[in-house]
Amino acid sequence: MSTKPANVGLIVLSMALGLLMASLDNTIVSASVNRVIADIGGFEQISWVFTAYMLASTSTMLIFGKLSDLFGRKRFYLIGIALFLIGSALCGMAQTIEQLIWFRVIQGIGSGSVFPISFSIIFTLFGDPKQAAKMSGVMGAVFGLSSVAGPQLGTLLSEHFSWRWCFYVNLPIGIASMLVLIFALRESKAERKPKIDYLGALLLIVSTVSILLGLELGGKDYAWSSAPIIGLFVLGGIGAAVFLRVESRAEEPMLPLTIFRSRQVLATSLLCFCQGFIMFSAITYLPLYATSVLGKANSNGVLTPMMASLIAGAILAGFLSAKFRFRTIMFVNMTLGVAASILLMNLSPDMPYWQVIGIMILLGLGVVGPLMSIAQNAVALAVEQKYIGISSSVVGFWRNIGGVMGASIMAVLVNSRLKDASHEAISKFNIQGDQAATLANPETVLRGASQMPADLLAFMRDSIGNAINHGFVLSLIVMAAGMLIALTVGSARNELKPAQQEERTPVVHTT
Repeated sequence: MSTKPANVGLIVLSMALGLLMASLDNTIVSASVNRVIADIGGFEQISWVFTAYMLASTSTMLIFGKLSDLFGRKRFYLIGIALFLIGSALCGMAQTIEQLIWFRVIQGIGSGSVFPISFSIIFTLFGDPKQAAKMSGVMGAVFGLSSVAGPQLGTLLSEHFSWRWCFYVNLPIGIASMLVLIFALRESKAERKPKIDYLGALLLIVSTVSILLGLELGGKDYAWSSAPIIGLFVLGGIGAAVFLRVESRAEEPMLPLTIFRSRQVLATSLLCFCQGFIMFSAITYLPLYATSVLGKANSNGVLTPMMASLIAGAILAGFLSAKFRFRTIMFVNMTLGVAASILLMNLSPDMPYWQVIGIMILLGLGVVGPLMSIAQNAVALAVEQKYIGISSSVVGFWRNIGGVMGASIMAVLVNSRLKDASHEAISKFNIQGDQAATLANPETVLRGASQMPADLLAFMRDSIGNAINHGFVLSLIVMAAGMLIALTVGSARNELKPAQQEERTPVVHTT
């Protein structure tokens, strides 16, 4: 059965609600961390509340995308929403930090389904790529909206009700999304029973989790040269190599490697990696810069302009893709990324605050926002109809990989600079050597600012700022590489080729 045109608006509403719920989750939870620790403890393990979610989401994203191609998008979207809601309810009832972490894994698995399948339904729903592009821009804006509203909503719920409501709030949104989709969307039935690449799925999870876990733990819980970190990278590398070999021979591979023969798919995937790199680096370190260096009470004044402008950037790029080639928009996008990186490298406490806000707006409007929408379109238009689900997953997968790698490698650069600065402070201010580790931790410096001599505090604030500036050199290199990669995308426009026009119709099919 096909989708009735009258139901298109309801289906888009369902997708928007699902994306809002999944993307809202991390930002809303971050605002309730202090309340969680005060209630159930677990200060030393609190970072795992976010790490577990990210690992589960990224490692299952490609799998859900492929399964939706094989067995139907509606089925696996509903499965993903259901898992997310179960995880949310359990998180709200968690009595220990360990329980909360494991329940976040369930949430993350559900999120791994919601993101890619939402976009793949949009592309199969709209036969006109230009309409699909505009809707993708709207969906990207939903992501930005949740990033802006999440911290405020999380603070409101945790202070006036309980941190548990930061999870319970997902339930009405998710249930509404499920009910709308159940009644609004009809799919055709598959004519054959496809084979599932179980070995490929297992190897994908093992290699992805190992590499991401190594990046998350390295330099924090374990030294980069330690056996656990080296072991994780070795396991991840071996798993990835075997995965590629298995996929090249599988009858129905979990990740069809043939899609990367398209310059448009390969280049766009790499650009999403670059986008994630600078996006996660900025989200991780700009709040620290605002509070530790600029002396702001909270980081909302810095992050909110970036996330708000991200909404405009995603919508604008959706409209511009109807007039310009993907290559043109992506090249401008990466060029602005180079400019933003240079500006971030030159942030200083003496800079007028309006200029800092301007850099944040440039980052959201010109760098992060546009690829939120046009990357999905570029990849979807370059693959066959049967690969729409996996193509949407590829975009999110590489963005997450780039993000984790960007934040982790930048941490190495920043921490190295701070370590050198702490040793300099020891000799300059006659501080006992055992305090060096404390000085090298920006959060510790911030919390102890009132007890710290003014000249030492000024020195450490300046050192933290210089270290973060230095870290953004890495973003400059990555974005410059992105400019060159953008030139290889090809001359494709946001329109279907004649063969694709016959293949794709504005209805949603199982396969």
